Amino acid sequence: MLLRQMLDIYDLIDKPQASGNEVADFLRAHGATDVTVERVSGERGGTDCIKVLIPGSNGKSTGGSAPTLGIVGRLGGLGARPEMIGAVSDGDGAVAALTAALKLVEMNENGDVLEGDVIVATHICPDAPTLPHEPVPFMDSPIDMQTMNRMEVDERMDAIVSIDTTKGNRVINLNGIAISPTVMQGYILSVSNDLMDVMTRVTGKMPEVFALSQQDITPYGNDLYHLNSILQPAT
Repeated sequence: MLLRQMLDIYDLIDKPQASGNEVADFLRAHGATDVTVERVSGERGGTDCIKVLIPGSNGKSTGGSAPTLGIVGRLGGLGARPEMIGAVSDGDGAVAALTAALKLVEMNENGDVLEGDVIVATHICPDAPTLPHEPVPFMDSPIDMQTMNRMEVDERMDAIVSIDTTKGNRVINLNGIAISPTVMQGYILSVSNDLMDVMTRVTGKMPEVFALSQQDITPYGNDLYHLNSILQPAT
């Protein structure tokens, strides 16, 4: 159960003054030993990019050989202040990623250590701009996608779980979670059986899978339609 961890993270980010340093201090207080925060600014504002490394028992950070998993919380912003008050659904990616980070940190502190390292990366922005999009406006970001990928996609990651919200589209829109086919080196592969097994155990239902097109795994800014930014780490 990660409900308590999620509520703790939500309380931290659901305010105009939400910051990466406050989240980092909270994670350190719960046992995190490797947390970095970097303030990155663009023409439309700034955001706090945060990265957490949770070392594994045989992780590469300590000289081991187990693969490293990356968890990327994709979003434009946690809020759209002053246009909208309060947290927005676009922040789900950051909330989910940071919830996973908090749980893994606490597990490590208690002696339940995964074999491989896990690197969690996202950004904290309570006042992101919006962007025109059909059928509903997109949350935009104060920094461009290339910069965001540079901050969130770490070369130490052997595989990435990218988390984003998809409430404003017609491709997949449901209560709960869904997964995409695996993407590797520009190819859309089959859906991972392991991930579908995890989904079934967690939800008690058959897996929900959303369709991808080739243009979903192309970089932003090429005037092609994208479901959202969930696949941008694949670029």
